[in-house]
Amino acid sequence: MTKLPIFKLYRQLILILVFITLTGCELVGWKAEQDKNSLEEAGYTEHFLTLADGGQMKFWVGGNGKPLLLLHGFGGTAISTWKKEMLELNQDYMVIAPDLAWFGDSYSNGSPNLNTQTDAVWQILDSLQVEKVNVAGISYGGFVTYNMMTTPERIEKSVIIASPGPLFSDGDLADLCVRAGVDKPEDLFVPQNSKEVRRLFDHVFYDKKRMPDFVADQIYQGYFAPWKSEKAALIQSLIYDRQRINQYPVADLPPSMLIWGDSDQIFPLKNGIELSEHINSAIVVIPKTGHGVTNEQPELVTKLLKSFLS
Repeated sequence: MTKLPIFKLYRQLILILVFITLTGCELVGWKAEQDKNSLEEAGYTEHFLTLADGGQMKFWVGGNGKPLLLLHGFGGTAISTWKKEMLELNQDYMVIAPDLAWFGDSYSNGSPNLNTQTDAVWQILDSLQVEKVNVAGISYGGFVTYNMMTTPERIEKSVIIASPGPLFSDGDLADLCVRAGVDKPEDLFVPQNSKEVRRLFDHVFYDKKRMPDFVADQIYQGYFAPWKSEKAALIQSLIYDRQRINQYPVADLPPSMLIWGDSDQIFPLKNGIELSEHINSAIVVIPKTGHGVTNEQPELVTKLLKSFLS
């Protein structure tokens, strides 16, 4: 039997000991801390902004060049959604990546709706004296992106990833509930326990994510347990916001590109095609990819952003 060199055996033992130790505490928290350290080593700095209506927004800034705003989706944070892209994009852009309000370390004392969310992002840009910005948003961040696009004088170009803007119907939501086996959309997007976290992940990612019970529980406690009522209200408010944002003249929207997974179970590809035709935008369809495009295809997303925004 082949024997492992002593240093490899020692390294494996250390990794096993670390894993055993972390299973009894916070493996998810440890991973988040490692990701934070990676960003700081790449030159990113962490900031906190007090909002005009109370609350705070946490955001990361790194790199030089034209400003590029990255907006995460529901249940995520800037780091959990965009870390790999951030580590590449800061070589060409001044990357600004916030935790949206009621996610991560951000919250607002305002009403949980799309306008409050968007205004908080504008306050970040104003604090940085950024007059005009490129913006990319995935899923819920795509709704924020579309809302920002209705202020076109401040948007250079926009990229919407796996988000239908105003083009989702009550029938689309009913179909989503049937696919997920829930009564209301917020039942899917605002899990109440670790089992429901698994259900959400099964519908977000093309490849199923296997995770031990303790990991699923830590994800729930860290990402979903805080601000549950506000998160549910954000989902509910989108139904009322879609008519408002759809009234904005499409011809006045800034240049945009769409990115979609061909196997998206949250907003199927037909939603992306409809939005592409509605706003006269190109759409890039990625095969064997679900709703979590930025996590599933970070290298390709980075290339597409650089190509479109250059």
